[in-house]
Amino acid sequence: MNGEPGDPRSAIESCGLRCTRQREVVYATLREMRTHPTAEELFAAARQREPSLSLATVYNALEAFTTAGLARRHPATNASGPCRFDADTFDHVHVEYPDGRVEDTPEDISTRLLASIPAEVLAVLEQRLGVRVERMSVHLSVARSGTGGQSAGGRG
Repeated sequence: MNGEPGDPRSAIESCGLRCTRQREVVYATLREMRTHPTAEELFAAARQREPSLSLATVYNALEAFTTAGLARRHPATNASGPCRFDADTFDHVHVEYPDGRVEDTPEDISTRLLASIPAEVLAVLEQRLGVRVERMSVHLSVARSGTGGQSAGGRG
């Protein structure tokens, strides 16, 4: 389900980060959210647990988590919207809705989509760009929800 097993404190410390109460609350909240929240959405949710939390603390924690590999930052595809964050650092597929929401596809579909990318294509990509692909995140944008606003399913 998430990129790091175990409790939030252990996950944070295993990446060499100092685990403060605020970071623990922010990371625990992010791991529980399925909607790939913006920093502001995460802030609102985390304040339910820790009312004294500041937005600056959330931004600082997210920066530390993304740098340490505990979370991924997903820039808005329209270039003007806010970034979204995901504590699931395993390879998986996202669906972006017109309203900006980002969700994971169901795990079985995500696995099939990622497995369908030929190794030869990745090798050519690495050769042409002079890079090594460490992980993949496929991002699908849909014209309209088609789900009546319901979740796209489980995590991938």
